[in-house]
This record gives sequence, C-alpha cells and structure tokens, in this order.
Amino acid sequence: MSTCPSPHLLAISASRFPQGEATANRLFHLARSVCHAGGRVTVANDATALPSDGSSGTVAAGTPDTAGLAVVTLGGPVPSRVRRLLLRSTRPVRVLVALRRAGVRPGDLTATLVPLALLTVGLWAALRIALRCPVTVDVTERHDPHQFRRGRWDPRFLRHRWAEALTGWLADGVVVPSSALERRFAARRVPVLRVPPLVDCAAFPSPQPPSLGTGLRLLYAGTPGAKDLLDVVVAAVAAEPGPVRLVVAGLDASDAIGGSDLRTGTLAAAGERVEFAGRMPHRRVLELLAASHCSVLVRPPGGYADAGYPSKVPEALAAGCPMLANLTSDLADTLQDGRNSVVVAGIRTEDVAAAIGRALTLTDAQWRELSAAAVAAADRFDYRRWDEPVTAFLTDPRSPAAPRPATTREHA
Repeated sequence: MSTCPSPHLLAISASRFPQGEATANRLFHLARSVCHAGGRVTVANDATALPSDGSSGTVAAGTPDTAGLAVVTLGGPVPSRVRRLLLRSTRPVRVLVALRRAGVRPGDLTATLVPLALLTVGLWAALRIALRCPVTVDVTERHDPHQFRRGRWDPRFLRHRWAEALTGWLADGVVVPSSALERRFAARRVPVLRVPPLVDCAAFPSPQPPSLGTGLRLLYAGTPGAKDLLDVVVAAVAAEPGPVRLVVAGLDASDAIGGSDLRTGTLAAAGERVEFAGRMPHRRVLELLAASHCSVLVRPPGGYADAGYPSKVPEALAAGCPMLANLTSDLADTLQDGRNSVVVAGIRTEDVAAAIGRALTLTDAQWRELSAAAVAAADRFDYRRWDEPVTAFLTDPRSPAAPRPATTREHA
C-alpha cells in the first residue's frame, strides 16, 4: 500500500485464538486481511482466563496469509478467580513485558487493535503513550440491560457501557460490524470503519446434505445466551408435521435449558427431532454446515440484534448452507428470500414454522440453486476483499486517506 508499505499491527486478545469462538475468529480474519495486504500482525493473547484444553495461541500450519502472523501468549490458564482478577488489572504491564521478551520494540509497531471488552484506561495508556501507536477499538456489539441477570446494575453491563464510553473518548478509530454501530460512533465524531464478520471462503467444504426427500436438516451453531430465540425455533420444529430435524452445535441440552430461553416443555415436545451435539472445534461446525440444508437464526428486532452482526450468517453462506432467518441488523443487504435464503417473516413460532414449511417444499434442484447463490453472496465477506481498507484504516484511522463510511458501503 502506498501509505504504509509494511505495517506492523499489534492486536490484543483474551480468547482461544485463532478460532475458538466468535471473538477469536473475528480477530483472526482481521489479522489475515492485514497479512494479505503485505503487513505483519503480532497478537498478544492473554490466556490466563481460558480453560486448560490447549486451544489457545497456535495458528494452524499452512493456513493462507499467516506467514506474517505471530502470537505472543501472556501466561497460561489460571483457575483462581482472585489471581485472574489481579492479572487482568496488570494486563497493560504484562503486554509490554511480553512484547519486549518477544523482541518487539515500540518503534517496530504501526498500530494497535483492541476488542471493546478489553479496553481500559491503563491499556490505552500503554498502547497510545508507551508504544506511541494509534489505538483502534473493535466494537462488535452493544448489549441491552435485559441480557444481564441484574439488568442495568449488573457489573458486567456497567463494565460494557464504561468501555463503550472510553472508546468514544480515547479511541483513534473504531471498527464495527453494523450500520447501527457505525452511525452511533460517527455521531460522536470518532473515525469508523464498518467491517462485517469475515470468513475464508476457500476453507469451506462443498455442501453435501442428503436429499430433501429424506427430510429437512436444520443447524443452529453457537451459544444462544440472551441473544437468540432458541425456544421459538425448537417449538417450530416440534409443530411442523413434516420430516424435519434440528442439530444444535455448541452446547448440550442442560446448558441450553440453563443458559438460553429454551424451556423444558418445548424441548420435550420436540422429542428426537432435536439433537444437541455439544461443544466442538470450529472445523466440525464447518462439516455440520456442509451436511445441513439450512442454518437457522431468529433474533428479536432492534437493540442488541441491530447493533451486532451474527458471524454465523457469512459462515453459513460460505458453506453453501442457506440461512433460515429473520432480518435484523444489516442482513437485508445480503439475505434474499427464495434466492439465497429462506427469510422468516417474524419471531413467532408460527412465523418460523411457516418458513420451515416452505423449505420442506423445495426440490433438491431448487435447494442447489439456493446453495449456489449463498456461496456467491459470501464473497463480500471474504477477508481478502477487505485487505486494503482494513490495513489503511488501522494504520492511521484519523488520516484523510483512511476509508470512511461511504467507502465502506461501496466496498461491501
């Protein structure tokens, strides 16, 4: 790139990098965009709060565009809650020490990227003052009070909104996935770049579900929490008289009952039509997408659903697995009913059941047309298409040459 031929980005993480969860996956593909543009990325990954399953800190050999990607791990998993809190408070110092031990000097770095959940005044000072780099914050969601047990007085909610306020005051730039968040930060005069969840379209296996004559196979992959309306989906599956089966990947039945809106009675009514596959590696999710007819997602409109952008949508499209979903956030820009997806008209059980019924009437040839159109729609989410705007913005978000919202929309 003309403005910075060889940028070096420092990205901060506290996840099972590179593809343990949505946060890690997003950072991984943003980093690959920079590497694809000829830059380098050092990820400082704080693994102290992660489970001891060996899932953090390694990048698969042979993965495209990772030659310039290095991971510096800040310690291993720590079971003690008190010690984790202490380590979290000293994270800025530990980042600087780890970089020095890895041979990364302040003058080597061009820019830094921090997820919203990790932003503190201390970390900002370490990056902006000690390393003398612009600090860009990746804001992927804006939670609502009802998503937390104690509502707006829940410590996690207060910490989330405090980090958002700090972003508006301190950040040199913001990366967001949705137009709602783009408008929010643009109104605060913070340079903003809208980048949807990214994927590697070349990494997905070809779709090979069984014939629709044997029944409709639906997949829900993820952790619904207080975001996705899993109870409505399961109730619709139970109400559908035709042959339909739902696989839930990412949690088991007990986790779903305790950690989502799913009710015991609803699950009992669905019986053997619903299968819980439990937690699994990312590659297994891709295999399930390839074996499914539709990936299902139902969220209430407005609020957090419009602020975020579900990463499962571009993944499903890239896998050739059409979405069966209602339109929240910016999904209407991509999902077209009867062309590359089956759009759900509302969030009631009967709305989802009607969409399932329409999917059941598809012939195998019609489904293949939907699948091919889904793959074509996924191209706009491929990380390679975002290499130049992402790298230019992260390098100097306040530069007049950095991409602006209008450029983002044209690019997408």
